[in-house]
This record gives sequence, structure tokens and C-alpha cells, in this order.
Amino acid sequence: MSVEHEKQRAAEAAAELVEDGMTVGLGTGSTVAHLLPALARRGLSLRCVATSPQTEEAALMLDLRVEPFGSIDRFDITIDGADQITPDGWLVKGGGAAHTREKIVAAAAARFVVIADSSKRVTALHPPVPLELLEFGLAATMRLLHPVSLRDVPRSPDGGVIADYHGAVDDPAGLAALLGATPGVVEHGLFPPTLVADVFVAHGDSVEHHNHAKSRA
Repeated sequence: MSVEHEKQRAAEAAAELVEDGMTVGLGTGSTVAHLLPALARRGLSLRCVATSPQTEEAALMLDLRVEPFGSIDRFDITIDGADQITPDGWLVKGGGAAHTREKIVAAAAARFVVIADSSKRVTALHPPVPLELLEFGLAATMRLLHPVSLRDVPRSPDGGVIADYHGAVDDPAGLAALLGATPGVVEHGLFPPTLVADVFVAHGDSVEHHNHAKSRA
């Protein structure tokens, strides 16, 4: 089965969790691109917030209701993809350079659901880890973060510089603390298991559903 088929199967499975009247956080990326039509087909009355202009544009074209994040302070559910997923629920996200917004929307959700194709399953996290950095003092920040490289992509939706950390990821919790405490780092792409409620990973036509945490009130 193709990777795109697996992404579609995982997205369709997660879309079934969404109920009429819910507030929904929409992630960014190629797997979420399959989620949007799956949601639209259900014909539900939803209030959605998108984590990137690309997601917002695609959702609006499908007649999904997209609002500014300022009008909603929590979500019933947020659904997003991931670049790496470990068996215990650690994620690396940010291949689409929207990980700051994605983490904010994930943390604001009672239930954060991750959708992925089988290639995203890893036994342990590995570099690179995406970063969003302030432009102010960029050279000094990069010196503190070494080894790190700038990514040749547009700025984040909020104007941040996108970079990638290339050091070891043997201790994700320790690295997350280190990156989070480094001045100039807006956000990093390590998402802890405590943030993740459900993971849907497609293998061919079948979809594995792993529950990692109870929904947060």
C-alpha cells in the first residue's frame, strides 16, 4: 500500500472521533490534508482553528468553519500528524515548520490525537529536531544550540526562523528541557507522551489505535 493510502486510512479513522458541536484543532501537513475532507464529508457543525495558513485555506475550501484562535480557549479534540512516534508516545514534529502553533493547539485540547503512516513509527527518536528561533540574537542562540542548522524554508506563520537541532536525542525529556530553557528558542519539536491521548498508525488497510493517556478535562 502507498504511504498516501496509509495517511488517508489513519486520518479517516481519527475523523470518526469527532462529534457534532465540537471545537477542533487542525494540525498541519500531508496527513492532515487527508483529515480535512474526511471531516467535511461527515457534515458536522464544528468550530475549527487551523495551525497554518495552508490548513486554514484547505479547510475553508471544504466549507469547514475556521475561526481565529482568540475566540476559543480550549478544544474538545486536536488532530495532527507527526514525523516520528516512539512506542511510549514521544513525538518529533515540525517538518512543516508549524510546530509552535501545533504544540499550543495540542496543549489546549482535552484530547490530542496523532495520525500517521507506518513509516513514522520509530523505536527511538533521532535527529533532526525542528526548532523555531527568534531572529534577534540568532547567531548567539545557534552557538548555544550547536549542532544546529538553519532550514531553507519560509518563516513560521508567526515570523520565527526555522532551524534543526542535529545532536543526540537519547534523552528526549532532558533535551526538551535543555532546548526549552535556551534563550532565543521559541519552541522545539519534541512533544512528550503526556500531551498525547491517542495515536492512529495505518499499516496498509489496517489502522492501529493506541491510547496513551486519559483525555484531559
